[in-house]
Amino acid sequence: MIRMSPRSSYGTSRSFGTSRSSGGSRIIIAIVLAVFALISYLSSQDYNEVTGETQYINLTQDQEIALGLQSAPEMISEFGGISRDVNAQSLVQEVGNALVRNSVAANTNWRFSFTLLEDDTTVNAFALPGGPVFITEALYSALETEDQLAGVLGHEIGHVLARHSAARIAQSELTNGLIGAVLVAGGDSGAATAQMVGQMITMKFGRDDELQSDRLGVCIMADAGYNPEEMVRVMEILEQASGGARAPEFASTHPSPENRISQIQNMIANIDQCPGRNSQ
Repeated sequence: MIRMSPRSSYGTSRSFGTSRSSGGSRIIIAIVLAVFALISYLSSQDYNEVTGETQYINLTQDQEIALGLQSAPEMISEFGGISRDVNAQSLVQEVGNALVRNSVAANTNWRFSFTLLEDDTTVNAFALPGGPVFITEALYSALETEDQLAGVLGHEIGHVLARHSAARIAQSELTNGLIGAVLVAGGDSGAATAQMVGQMITMKFGRDDELQSDRLGVCIMADAGYNPEEMVRVMEILEQASGGARAPEFASTHPSPENRISQIQNMIANIDQCPGRNSQ
């Protein structure tokens, strides 16, 4: 018969207690990390006069503009450089500047610029923090009217006015803090949970940003004298360009085209709710 000595029994009990204490310490550290991330995020409030919303942003306007200017050369290079189509480039700049000059964007200090990129295979348009707006030749050539071009550029101006890039940076810092807390609390077993938390937060903000920029784009188009109905056609063109292949809305950072069209039509029907309309 093998008899367990009291010393061996004591050693087993001590190991269990140490494991439980370690788990409790991880939970406390995780709570501290999560609380710190939340406090840092919630303390960065800033009021957006265009959207009328309070946002959580940890960049000043000057920092945001500098970030956009710093990022522009790399983005231009990534999409094949600036287009050599002088006439198309001129039209992009002309329409973009008209949108800014005749909308709420005129009353802001953002440094808008509009550039047509050489890439003729990637259907894309995007805005960098602070004002630089880009559209690829692939998307430009798919558009049928100047009003549709205004719709694309107006949407991107909306991203700048709503400060979506700066807000996403702050949200990313919050997400990273919460993910870190989940990982500390759950150890290796918390990795999958942390990844899911991060993805869901990112997807929600992405969809909300796109819908808000659609609504602002409609307002900017209308204020500048372009037909906002053409924004609906832009959505149809984007759907055709994707070949109809897309992930379900709940699993995508972009809303479904059907939902975006519905939102656009609703904004057109309530155009008097556009920013600046009530003060005119």
